[in-house]
Amino acid sequence: MRTALILLVSILGLFSQPAISSSGTAQKTSNLFFPYKAIYSTTWKKGISFEVEGMQVLTKKEDHWFFEFTASTFFASIKENVSFNLIDNQIRPEKYYYKSQLLGKKREAKLSFDWENMKVENDIENKPWKMDIHEKTIDKLGIQLQLRQDLKANRDELHYEIADGGRLKYWTFARIGTQKIKTRLGDLDTVKVVRTDSQNNDRESVFYFAPEYDFLLVKMKYVEKKESYLLEIKSIE
Repeated sequence: MRTALILLVSILGLFSQPAISSSGTAQKTSNLFFPYKAIYSTTWKKGISFEVEGMQVLTKKEDHWFFEFTASTFFASIKENVSFNLIDNQIRPEKYYYKSQLLGKKREAKLSFDWENMKVENDIENKPWKMDIHEKTIDKLGIQLQLRQDLKANRDELHYEIADGGRLKYWTFARIGTQKIKTRLGDLDTVKVVRTDSQNNDRESVFYFAPEYDFLLVKMKYVEKKESYLLEIKSIE
């Protein structure tokens, strides 16, 4: 159960839809998507089957973006958000926040990015420390926006450096073709993408992005041994 909810955060963190941002006079204006609200459902199967609903919202105020994900059931709740700027079509996070509650157990994490000194302060369970970051380091929620932006720009290199858990992690993806799928939004032509850094014979993550909706993620399948997860778009505004 705990594995399912943690995975749900990672999965539902892979969608978005922003707009146009200008990040200061020394920064170029970049195009993202449009502010939005999207509802997704995830079905988890491991002996039993249950469905969890999650919501993502992207908003913009002045030159700053705010991206948030929330999900809850009768036994758990998750809240994750990041504030960021957009510089030359690259996500640059400022503050990242995560809070979960599962069967009475709570977990909280905060990341503060100091781009002038190329550092990030990690504060997990009120135990802060700093580590070095690089020019394109992203948080684990903002990567979803960056991946969609890179797909829209038809980039071949889908490699990302993520600040997560007090260390830098490397996520990679690959386009493997196109496919028409059925969704609650209707039949959609999609770009099929797989995550390549975590693939093996027992684990597979496949994502379907819809160019018709500015490469919005509309479906995701995850399989690991006897567990499986199916995420599907329910509605967008």
